[in-house]
Amino acid sequence: MLTEDRHSMILAIVNRQGSAKLGELCTALDSSESTIRRDLNVLAERRLLTKVHGGAIALSDNSSRYENDVAEKSVMFVEEKTSIAKYAASLIDEGDLVYIDAGTTTEKMIDHIQSKNVTFVTNGFMNAELLAQRGFRVYIPGGEIKSSTEAIVGAECVISLQHYNFTKCFLGVNGISLSGGLSTPDKSEAIVKGTVIHQSKEVYILADHSKFDQVTSVKFAGLNSGIIITDRVSDKKYLSEASIKEVL
Repeated sequence: MLTEDRHSMILAIVNRQGSAKLGELCTALDSSESTIRRDLNVLAERRLLTKVHGGAIALSDNSSRYENDVAEKSVMFVEEKTSIAKYAASLIDEGDLVYIDAGTTTEKMIDHIQSKNVTFVTNGFMNAELLAQRGFRVYIPGGEIKSSTEAIVGAECVISLQHYNFTKCFLGVNGISLSGGLSTPDKSEAIVKGTVIHQSKEVYILADHSKFDQVTSVKFAGLNSGIIITDRVSDKKYLSEASIKEVL
């Protein structure tokens, strides 16, 4: 196979999936690891993909490291996020100890919570204020404030969260893919999300349809780590790989 043909095939696989492992590319192209590594180096130098340990990540929108801030996110997919939030809020029962992630979809849950005797923990300081205004008991962890997502992160945050045993958690996500699992662009937020999942009895991931087939920088959990609540799933391949609830 000609070098340029290999390059074209590699780019096609990586861009289609969002990412690809070295062994996967070797099998698909029937080439040695040394050959594929050289190809990935060339393609990375040309800024056609990002070479990572053990494979590559696409440079297209489906693997973006850029994260919209809260103001930008708040006007995206409003109807879908509202439907997801309403369903998620209906899952909260009396007596629950609930973790609510920072984020625009999780924020929309707050107006639709019907149960009264619920205690909340959140790393979203805007979410904390809204929950307190509704009369709920609310706790926020210590840590560093990430202004772009209005989230509390960092080692102190993680240590605080390790003291809780949540009955339910509701998390946001930036990317969902078969190869990349559940991902976020920020390592600190990924560690917080992973900690919460470990401390929770029931895990719910809130994601509109645009998050599917996306890969961002840091994987924080596998697809089967909880139930994904979404408006709709365009690619039915996900239905056999994860527990998914479609609300539209």
